[in-house]
Amino acid sequence: MIPTPQFRCRPCLAPVEIILLSFNIMIYILAGVITILLGFIGYLLKKLYALKLDKPDSETEKLDSSLKNTWNKFDELITSLLTIHEIGIVNAGSIKKEEFFQTVVESACELIHSVRGSLMVFDEHTKELNIVASKNISKEVISATRLKPGQGIGGRAFETGETIFVTDPEQNVQYKDFIGLEEQKEPFIAIPLKVKDKAFGVLNLHLPREKELFTDYDLKFLTLLAGESAITLENIKLYESIENFYLEMVQTLARVIDAKDAYTGDHAGRARHKARALAEELHMPEQMIKYVEYAALLHDIGKIGIDGAILSKPGRLTDAEYLEIKKHPAIGYQILSPIHFLGPVAQMVLYHQEWYNGMGYPEGLKGEEIPLGARIVATIDAWDAMMSDRPYHKALNHDIGVTEMTKGAGKQFDPKVVDAFLKLENREWEEPRLPSSPPL
Repeated sequence: MIPTPQFRCRPCLAPVEIILLSFNIMIYILAGVITILLGFIGYLLKKLYALKLDKPDSETEKLDSSLKNTWNKFDELITSLLTIHEIGIVNAGSIKKEEFFQTVVESACELIHSVRGSLMVFDEHTKELNIVASKNISKEVISATRLKPGQGIGGRAFETGETIFVTDPEQNVQYKDFIGLEEQKEPFIAIPLKVKDKAFGVLNLHLPREKELFTDYDLKFLTLLAGESAITLENIKLYESIENFYLEMVQTLARVIDAKDAYTGDHAGRARHKARALAEELHMPEQMIKYVEYAALLHDIGKIGIDGAILSKPGRLTDAEYLEIKKHPAIGYQILSPIHFLGPVAQMVLYHQEWYNGMGYPEGLKGEEIPLGARIVATIDAWDAMMSDRPYHKALNHDIGVTEMTKGAGKQFDPKVVDAFLKLENREWEEPRLPSSPPL
């Protein structure tokens, strides 16, 4: 049972919850658009089958073949749309833009059975279109292709917002300066990716060698795919904006906590840097590494609800004061848990005072019951406490700190985490001192 402290921090999240509500509404609208689209596809199929019933037997076989090809096309389109739709609805907070861009290229190539394609995105800083994802495009072309709006076929499609098909690139004056390797000589189509009539990129697909031109189905399906991709990317960007807003807010709160306790200084910043290095050393997935990093930054955020006189008290705490201090993981959990994408972080914050032998708090978890991220934060938190001046002790030297961490392995700390941490710490201690890395 998580204790319920008197402190409340929910009112400060109200504006953000409004943003989240808008985000959820957008997601439902997007889901509705997909549902309507799939319903329309079903309607078209019924029409096609109705036509089949009215045809004589001599024409039925031809229609059967046409219907089969049409159904296969619809099936491929539905599969591609659902893949992209799932990214936008389910995985918006976990997938990287690079992975999403690559998914779009792969889906588009599969849809028209093309072996080659690329996706270019406009860089607001350089004011150029760059290739960010590709399939069977040489590294030379990827590195050399930089288009200004209006330059080349891709730049022209971006600037005008219109789809452009090039049957013979070698004879096209808009493209002749970009002819080089063999793949640049194939017929291709450039489709602008737009949100609210504003292009942000271009999808380029090369014509399969066995085909002479794109069919109407190809063009319509690619247009649908491009539209869904643009909406999904906007969804991902919105999620990232909300995520950045939250992180800026909680980082500010973390700085408030550090400022509240003059002895801790930049405790959160140091913990964050060491947490990433330790999580990488333990070969955690990148997404979990980020969660551990955030947990290290925010693990003491619950101290915002603790009396500052208790935090800075130089002498021994009374039993009542110690009970008050023990509330800070639960307070931190209550602050972070309403934030959806920080769910795993909230769990790590809640359990960062648990001991490996089960003698910690708030729930007395032990061993593998404690989330790995919380075990990492516990190790780093204890190390920083030993190695910095606090109201109740002076900073220890490095060798004594290593001895104390080793003694605590298997009792307060996870032995495997301690081993990995001390390996990193000894390596850093032996290397020449460098300025610490800036925050993310």
